[in-house]
Amino acid sequence: MGARRTGRERALQALYQMEMSALRPEDALETAWNAEPEGPPDPEAQRFALELVQGVVEHREEIDGLIEQHSHNWRLDRMARVDRNVLRLAVFELKWRPDIPKKVTLNEAVELGRAFGTEASSAFVNGLLDRIALDVEQQR
Repeated sequence: MGARRTGRERALQALYQMEMSALRPEDALETAWNAEPEGPPDPEAQRFALELVQGVVEHREEIDGLIEQHSHNWRLDRMARVDRNVLRLAVFELKWRPDIPKKVTLNEAVELGRAFGTEASSAFVNGLLDRIALDVEQQR
């Protein structure tokens, strides 16, 4: 598995943990890394995960606003925690990481939803992110 995919997975786990407890981003990431018995983490994956988590935390109000603006019939607090945090990661990438191609961000988010969410997560994430991605592109 590539460093960025691993970083996204650990970032998702950290964001989820932060919602469940009052952990700081660094502590939540450390817990996510320690939960995986894969040996020492790749420094590139660690760096990427930290950038993602810090970016989501820093821009969370705007990210959540975009998600709510484009999610028809779904309030943010009613979404599954995994779905909500997959969306946050992807919106951060779409809006603040222009070095990552939109298609990569969308595909990775769908895969995270499939791997960590429910049966319906990947379709939900895909549909909502398509609308958000169009909006982000139009704002540039």
